[in-house]
Amino acid sequence: MSDAILVINAGSSSVKFSLFSSELDLVYRGAITGIGTEAQFSVKNAQGETLTVNPLGDADHQRSFSVLLDWLAQQEDDLDVVAVGHRVVHGGVTFKAPVLVDDAVFAQLSALIPLAPLHQPHNLSPIRVLRQLKGDLPQVACFDTAFHSEQPDVAAAFALPRHWSAQGIRRYGFHGLSYEYIAQRLPQVLGDMPARVVVAHLGNGSSMAALLNGKGVASTMGFTALDGLPMGTRSGTIDVGVVLHWLDQGLSTKEIHHILYHESGLLGVSGISSDMSVLLHSEAVEAKQAIDLFAYRISRELGSLAAALGGLDALVFTAGIGEHAAEVRAQVCQQAAWLGIELDETANQRHASCITQNHSPTSAWVIPTNEELMIAQHTLGVLKH
Repeated sequence: MSDAILVINAGSSSVKFSLFSSELDLVYRGAITGIGTEAQFSVKNAQGETLTVNPLGDADHQRSFSVLLDWLAQQEDDLDVVAVGHRVVHGGVTFKAPVLVDDAVFAQLSALIPLAPLHQPHNLSPIRVLRQLKGDLPQVACFDTAFHSEQPDVAAAFALPRHWSAQGIRRYGFHGLSYEYIAQRLPQVLGDMPARVVVAHLGNGSSMAALLNGKGVASTMGFTALDGLPMGTRSGTIDVGVVLHWLDQGLSTKEIHHILYHESGLLGVSGISSDMSVLLHSEAVEAKQAIDLFAYRISRELGSLAAALGGLDALVFTAGIGEHAAEVRAQVCQQAAWLGIELDETANQRHASCITQNHSPTSAWVIPTNEELMIAQHTLGVLKH
């Protein structure tokens, strides 16, 4: 039998999973969707071929994970799951690196739920369930905040009374596993490591980060994953005076929460969809306005992050929109001409790795991210120590 690592990325009603060999080769990838209502278990192999689709009825998390573990155990692939790596959104100020989960760690992670109420409970649920189902199986928590933990204090601080900062009210930054993967890939793709890089992780959740010599020094996301760029349904940065105005108008915090997280962003501006591909194919004026605002905000944040770096050597696009929406990349690059980015329109349209002209003073790149591989790598690393 050969060792294998199971990677879990859990949401409220769905779980994405991947199985990697000890050589970090992808073996299976799948999902459990509709947990608690009309659950469905599906798996594909590394080539993307469907291996199974199994309805599970109203299965809860425990039943769903039992099915997953049973399916893996039945495969004639000589692979033995020796550990599980989990994406955990928030590590607070305590967890700056992946950690093996025990009772004390789990309690500490649970205490961070108020800092990420939409994500943390769902990230922790599979850990709890797997501890019940297979308590001897090592589980490793990998944090979206960890990559940003080295950013300078001045980049993390809010201008608030100091006692609030002492209670953990600060800029954390998220999508760290994606940024860490891109930082590892940069020397392989570019041939060297440019000193000053801005990475744009653009998807349903979007953020940008400034990397100085491969280390995170600033991020568009702050205390929560609501900050920064407009997203699929999230507003991004908004004047807190708007929230105070809504409170004065009698809206509840629950209503405001729903507006900012679920009714805003691309969906709110367009009134059509939160899906960038739908908007790009729409002829509606509102769709164009949503796309233009998204690109404009990216360009504004790019200038801010370039300032934090003292200049810019390379811009990297990644995640769903970053990797596939040539029109968005074109707008951003054209608006960043002042930073020395000279777009190669043909390369951009065919989604080439480098999308700037050979003589461009600042280069722009498209590099697919792989957070699951990053988690598997971290999990193996924790097991070896």
